[in-house]
Amino acid sequence: MPITDYIALDVETANSDFASICAIGLVHFKQGEVFKSLTILVDPDDDFSPANIAIHGIRPEDVAGKPTMATVFPVINAALQDAAIVHHSPFDRTALARAAIKYGSTGLPCVWVDSCQIARRVWPDFKGNGGHGLAHLCQSFEIAFKHHDAAEDARAAGLIVQKAIAKSDIPFAAWVEEIGYCSTAEDAVPRRINPQVQYSPKVSLKGVEGGPMYGETLVFTGSLTVPRLEASQLAAHAGCDVESGVNKRTTLLVVGDQDLRLMKGQEKSAKHRKAETMIAQGANIRILRESDFLLMVR
Repeated sequence: MPITDYIALDVETANSDFASICAIGLVHFKQGEVFKSLTILVDPDDDFSPANIAIHGIRPEDVAGKPTMATVFPVINAALQDAAIVHHSPFDRTALARAAIKYGSTGLPCVWVDSCQIARRVWPDFKGNGGHGLAHLCQSFEIAFKHHDAAEDARAAGLIVQKAIAKSDIPFAAWVEEIGYCSTAEDAVPRRINPQVQYSPKVSLKGVEGGPMYGETLVFTGSLTVPRLEASQLAAHAGCDVESGVNKRTTLLVVGDQDLRLMKGQEKSAKHRKAETMIAQGANIRILRESDFLLMVR
């Protein structure tokens, strides 16, 4: 069963020590919508720095009498077990790993997906033009939120993922496979799920000149059996320019095999529908299923 739902998470710390967690925000997304939200205040068992208080507004008196992470870990462990966790930047997953080590707790058995990494791939033009921080992304997409409130930041990260899925037509499960990390009860430190996949700042790739398919402009849609980046690299090595959206340059649309055989009552992707409309209007676009595409490029 492909992963579609996830829990967005954000933590705030009392000082520069990543283990000094003083708040955790958890927002459960089901079928792309916010299902429920929770904020947990935590006694960091450490000093608060004025700089961190200025960022999130949490003071020692706000967490007086609250549980430490030693008590919180078993609770969130049960809630997050086998879940997909969305977070913005590596800070949050690292902070929880550091806190687990500090208190001798077991790790969280879940997978981690960085919404900042997703945003960098889907909106590369933001680099040097506002950046991929939550504040700029939320401003760009008119997402109202209170920055540095743990639950608000978590909700914003989850909504950014939904925006990215809609923009790129890359399903959440594919992002997990391509850029996800995994931690276990035995190992609190998250590790790359697929270390063979190399990071790329762009979804679009230029085709290798002289390749057998040089001159084609290719777009992917739907769930593929291989990671989207790997498929894009195969296409580029074969000479195709790979782009993220269907437009007047598109000559090939590669559709996941299951998506091409959609049953009555199910919708095709927006890219698929757009390509069919353009074909009806005279555009020279060929629609391929993934298995046929792989036979052509491997």
